[in-house]
Order: sequence, then C-alpha cells, then structure tokens
Amino acid sequence: MPRKLAAIVDEFATAPRDVVLEMLLEFSDAVPPLPPELEGHEGMEQVPECQTPFFLKAEVTEQKTVRLYFQCPPEAPTTRAFAGILSEGLEGATADEVLAVPADLYQRMGLAQAISPLRVRGGTAILQRLKRQVSERQTLDNGDARD
Repeated sequence: MPRKLAAIVDEFATAPRDVVLEMLLEFSDAVPPLPPELEGHEGMEQVPECQTPFFLKAEVTEQKTVRLYFQCPPEAPTTRAFAGILSEGLEGATADEVLAVPADLYQRMGLAQAISPLRVRGGTAILQRLKRQVSERQTLDNGDARD
C-alpha cells in the first residue's frame, strides 16, 4: 500500500468514532475538480453500487503512475470522502501499488463501525472498479509495448 494511503488508514483506525466523521468531511473537500475533457462524465465509469451518482476514471501514465478522476455531488459527503481518501492516498502511486491496496481498506480504517454497511459497500465498489481499470490499462499498455 502506498505510504500516503497507509498513513491515512492508520489515522482513521486510531481516531475516536466521533472524530472519524469529521475526518470524512475533511476528505470530501479533497476531490480535485474534473478537467474540462471529462465534464459530462465522458469516458468515465459509473459506480452503480453507490447510492448517489458516482463516476471514476483511472489512467496509467507512461511512467506507470496512476492518475485518478472522480465525480460525485457535494450533497454526498461520505461518498465524496471515499474519493478524497483515494485521491490523496494514491496520488503519485504506481499501478502496482494501486493494485496492491487491500480490498478491505475501509474496514481497516474502522469505517465499518462509523458509517452504514451500504456506504462501506459503495466505497468498496469504488476501489474494486478503480483497481480493475488500472489493471486493464496496465494490460493494454503492456500489450501495446509488445506490438
């Protein structure tokens, strides 16, 4: 797991439950705006497991680092917080580091005790789709290199 993300996980895991909700709200503000070419969710994948409209896109650069894009309405702070945690924690991470993020990330953070199971399921689906996109992009890039 990338160091930035591991630090965020540890911070949440050791925080008192009442502080966890405040921390989530802070991360909901950490989602960078979409670049103009992604406005309207062009080329982004919707995550239907989320209760709110949530879209994501992962790119793997030539340097094998991952670039992430998320779109979620401000009226959904918990869901936006998942995106903020991933944005901040995976910034500059390699594709292999992203693929190594444990599937039970949100349970490790202690979020299963602070928010509803439905929201944790949505966050887990975000991570699964993100990792699938990274894996697909990495495979495509590797296939292109052999051609």
